Amino acid sequence: MSRKHISSGSPWEPVVGYSRAVRVGNFIEVSGTTAVRNGVVQHKDDLYAQTRLCLEIIGEALLDAGSSFSEVVRTRLYVTDITKWEEAAKAHAEFFGEIRPATTMVEVAALIDPDMLIEIEASAIIGE
Repeated sequence: MSRKHISSGSPWEPVVGYSRAVRVGNFIEVSGTTAVRNGVVQHKDDLYAQTRLCLEIIGEALLDAGSSFSEVVRTRLYVTDITKWEEAAKAHAEFFGEIRPATTMVEVAALIDPDMLIEIEASAIIGE
């Protein structure tokens, strides 16, 4: 089965040993994605905006892998403040309201940068 690595171009990919996404056959796994553009955390103190940006970046990775949001079957949201879950949920629903993948949202103690409020993973299966 063929394996395709999708890179974000991040300098951290070779250091950590990961890819933005990996496609094996018709399965795609998108790595944990934060609201970082050009090495800078965007939308500090705005969970809704960070969630939207994470999902936009995930959408780019899915497109590079030959997929789209409609083929996402699972998402995982890691938030640093679960009391603000509705902000993340609102943005998630804007992308997945009709698709309705299996989803998990959990609170974590911290992410790699204190300005990061959320990290999102996604799994997709490309249809025949």
